[in-house]
Amino acid sequence: MSHNDPDNEIILVNISGSDRPGVTAALMGILAEYGVRVLDISQAMVHQNLALAILIKLPASTASAPVLKDLLFEAHKLELRVRFQPVTPAEYQQWVRGEGQTAYVLTLLGRRVTAAQIARIAGVTTAHGLNIEDIVRLSARSPLHDDSHASRACLELSLRGEPDDADAMKAEFLSISREMDVDISFQEDNFYRRNRRLVVFDMDSTLIREEVIDELAREAGVGEAVSAVTEAAMRGEIDFRDSLTRRVALLRGLEASVLQRVADRLTMTEGAERLLKTLQVLGYRTAVISGGFDFFGHHLKSRLNLDTVHANRLEIRDGRLTGRVQGEIIDGERKALLLSELAQEMGIDLAQVIAVGDGANDLPMLRMAGLGIAFHAKPLVQKNARQAISTIGLDGVLYLMGMNDAENPH
Repeated sequence: MSHNDPDNEIILVNISGSDRPGVTAALMGILAEYGVRVLDISQAMVHQNLALAILIKLPASTASAPVLKDLLFEAHKLELRVRFQPVTPAEYQQWVRGEGQTAYVLTLLGRRVTAAQIARIAGVTTAHGLNIEDIVRLSARSPLHDDSHASRACLELSLRGEPDDADAMKAEFLSISREMDVDISFQEDNFYRRNRRLVVFDMDSTLIREEVIDELAREAGVGEAVSAVTEAAMRGEIDFRDSLTRRVALLRGLEASVLQRVADRLTMTEGAERLLKTLQVLGYRTAVISGGFDFFGHHLKSRLNLDTVHANRLEIRDGRLTGRVQGEIIDGERKALLLSELAQEMGIDLAQVIAVGDGANDLPMLRMAGLGIAFHAKPLVQKNARQAISTIGLDGVLYLMGMNDAENPH
């Protein structure tokens, strides 16, 4: 199409009304009769109402009047509304150039999605130079009356442009998240986002609800002392290696048989089993890299069909814990190294790795992975992680991967 060819007409056709089978076929059949070229098309349906937009270019030999007249007549038969908008070649070329802008995906997720949340988020994206091109719902249709604490809602917004200050924008999103009880994920929509291969999890307070060392400490009668050190370590106030050494020392003399008793009462985090089943059906590799203990990691490996487990080993002699860790301690830096080694073994790029964790010692692997997610984490971890989930269960990770509930068999 030439910029200077007046015989080439470009028209945006907007069609709306009650949806029914055969609408698209009927309208496209008319366009086909006239040899019309479709430059773009988008269709959505909300509560049985259709919104269809078709950008068309008429052949130089075809006048617009007969085509539009036939479309109007067909739409009238189908009880649809039609609006025609002419588009100049210059406007079309400007729209085409927009394809060269970076594409981003903003995922909004929580127990509920409200107009107030969307308004605030849309205001921030606009203020920072981004344009919303598309909005889709990834969560299942919401019942009218749903008071379940396990409900979830998710919208995915497709954006284009270049944010003028990405750090400031992230800070605004974080503020909205805390104020309005919603999680906001912002990612570049690139090849790697749609081709993840490996998902790595922390264990304690991520795959499972408990901090195992606190459970062991209660069995040993030193619960309060160990819990205080655990909390400080998760907040990043104490070096992880030092804190682990101090806590394990307090377990000296505990009977090893207690480990199985604790393992048997561990509870899975909300959404964990659904997430793992879905990932495995789709062929993802799954691993635990934990600063916790391998006895419990292997218990989970068997229960959840995980591929790999790396965790610390408690030293046991004569049927009791010695109060020491065997071998090299897995701290934050070690976690990142093990993640990198797993990716190398699989022959994949680190951008194809997802890492999920809750503690300060998880930050190195969250930063290294293509998608690092702080899960129900402390404020320090949320602030320093690129993505966070704090409002719903672990299966919220699927939304950040762009998966739709309607397509998920689990």
